[in-house]
Amino acid sequence: MEKIQWKVEGMDCTNCALTIRRYLEKEGMKEVKVNFGTGDVLFDLNGNSTKEKLAAGIKGLGYTIVSDQSGATNKQLVAGNRKPFLSTHLQRFWFCLPFTVILMLHMIPGVHIDWLMNPMVQLGLSLPVYIVGMSFFGKSAWKSLRNGIPNMNVLIAVGATAAFVYSLYGTLSGQAEHYMFYETAATIITLVFLGNYMEDASVHSTQRELNKLAKSQKVMANMIAYDDQHNEQVFPVENTELRTGDLILIKSGEQVPADCKILWGDVHVNESLLTGESVPIHKVSKDKLISGSIIHDGTVKAQVTAVGNDTVLAGIINLVKRAQGEKPPVQLLADKISAVFVPVVLGIAAVTWIVSWIVLGDFTEALMRSIAVLVIACPCAMGLATPAAIAVGLGRGARNGILFRNATSLESFKDIQQVVFDKTGTLTTGKFTIGNWQLTSAVVNEEEFKRIVYSLEKYSNHPIAVSITAAWKIKGEIRWKKVEEIKGQGMMAEDKEGNIYTAGSFKNAAHLITEDGHNVYIARNGNTLGWVDVTDEIRPEAKTVVNYLHAQNIKTVLLSGDKNDRVKKLADYLGIDAVIAEQTPEQKLQKVAELNAVAPTAMVGDGINDAPALAKATIGISLSDASQIATQTAQVVLMNSGLTKLPTALGLGKHTYLTIKQNLFWAFAYNIVAIPVAALGFLTPAFGALVMGLSDVVLAINSGRLFVKKVE
Repeated sequence: MEKIQWKVEGMDCTNCALTIRRYLEKEGMKEVKVNFGTGDVLFDLNGNSTKEKLAAGIKGLGYTIVSDQSGATNKQLVAGNRKPFLSTHLQRFWFCLPFTVILMLHMIPGVHIDWLMNPMVQLGLSLPVYIVGMSFFGKSAWKSLRNGIPNMNVLIAVGATAAFVYSLYGTLSGQAEHYMFYETAATIITLVFLGNYMEDASVHSTQRELNKLAKSQKVMANMIAYDDQHNEQVFPVENTELRTGDLILIKSGEQVPADCKILWGDVHVNESLLTGESVPIHKVSKDKLISGSIIHDGTVKAQVTAVGNDTVLAGIINLVKRAQGEKPPVQLLADKISAVFVPVVLGIAAVTWIVSWIVLGDFTEALMRSIAVLVIACPCAMGLATPAAIAVGLGRGARNGILFRNATSLESFKDIQQVVFDKTGTLTTGKFTIGNWQLTSAVVNEEEFKRIVYSLEKYSNHPIAVSITAAWKIKGEIRWKKVEEIKGQGMMAEDKEGNIYTAGSFKNAAHLITEDGHNVYIARNGNTLGWVDVTDEIRPEAKTVVNYLHAQNIKTVLLSGDKNDRVKKLADYLGIDAVIAEQTPEQKLQKVAELNAVAPTAMVGDGINDAPALAKATIGISLSDASQIATQTAQVVLMNSGLTKLPTALGLGKHTYLTIKQNLFWAFAYNIVAIPVAALGFLTPAFGALVMGLSDVVLAINSGRLFVKKVE
């Protein structure tokens, strides 16, 4: 399926996002994620529909697609992008403000302006404000009612219209002195525009870390080309013009314009944009450079390996955007309440009006109370509570080299009681060196043995295999008729003569040899040829991370396919609580399932054999230099090539969930308190409009604290 990513305008609240999501799901789209705060709409396009048809459907709902980021821009989808005047909340606010200020002058104690008390003057001043207000709130309200999901603008439109029409009736009937509430209608509209602007600004501020990543995508590059005389020419181009295979020159102080591989030279590169680690990394020929990183010193010539949406940086940005469109379980209750909130508030406002009229006997006072209820009871705070916190949490995670594949992973961290570690490449660096090796058969010599080992292990991504092939790289490797890697066992190959070769652990060779304790055993046609031992170093941060988990009362488990004595020795050194050794991938999966049944469990792994267990755990955590299948299976990826950010990931998840709970508490408490206060006449409609806007800002500020809050 093709993955579609659109930027859509016109969404004012979660109900708008819900409308678009329901439409796309009804059309058969999969993995639909809609974020009203950022305007991002992401989904998987199936073969039963087209982008043009879906775009027309969304336009019919009353929304506008302003860009298509899923590939080549489709002009039909994004035609007419120029924004007209009064198309933003800030522009509308500044337009309405002068009229409203003049209307409010007579409210100032001691100020009396005769001409301002003329009802026709007040009508003339309030009419432009009302027209602009209804062009937005009225249109949005009608659109939401037509789609069957009324939004908060229904409340604003009904409240402002009630005040305006009531005043207009008094003006036309000659009873203006008893019906002068034009300033109420104008003030509601003006202050809600201000509140909406503050809300937009607050939500956009939560995207700042992601925006920093996005801005770094477009830079200038030095492209290398050759003229007719084969002389090298270097000329500047925008990195969007680069293609895979192009040659580029990157100098000290410059940003890497695209994912590439070094062909010549060496550099120290700062990858803090992606990993959160500011210490420069030394890279040489054949090493990869990631788009967006900065060359600290040195100059290289490199070949572009990925551009545009295929780069690591673009993948990170898209991953975070998709995750921001996710709804964690805690939001489901708020969504259900928001869906019925507007009709309930309309009912409460009607009851307030009727009861107040009966009790007070004053139609005007009853109407003002009901309008105050409509204006103050805005459900957008409930809709903003989760997206604002999720945006900040995911943004800070991305900035610190922690990628969450979905928002649910953030929330799930709050329940984690156990962390299961793989050994090789996770608690250890995975950078092995050959410690010892020995022939156990005279049928091959040392050179032939090394050639067999290299020819087998070069087809494996296991860290031990990679280290052996790096040390014993030779020419004249064996051309296999068939070669495969068997998870948890090792390599098996068949040559052209039909000989069967294997390279694996002692479990694979136990029926052939009694001498155990070595890393890799090599056999041909069931006869052992020799063994190879490697040594691995423990990650320097491993002990600190384990100690942190113990301080948080989180149980630690070491789950490995390695020999029990080696695993036990490492666990004792690090202080890990439990050891489960000599496990196949199937057994690892079963053990994680058993641990999960006891308590929510996170699994940290990096190999192919860890992939099933990572998928089974409550949260699967992988390292960026892990095997591709492990990285794709895990819900969380640590980009700093180590465990350093694991405490931050755990803390960020817990504190994001805490922030969501605080936001939802404020949103619900605000409405529970504000509606009765307005119904009892203690709040004017104008003041209610101001407080309603400020409520969203409170949530955004609380969410923004996640940027600087200590989470570890």
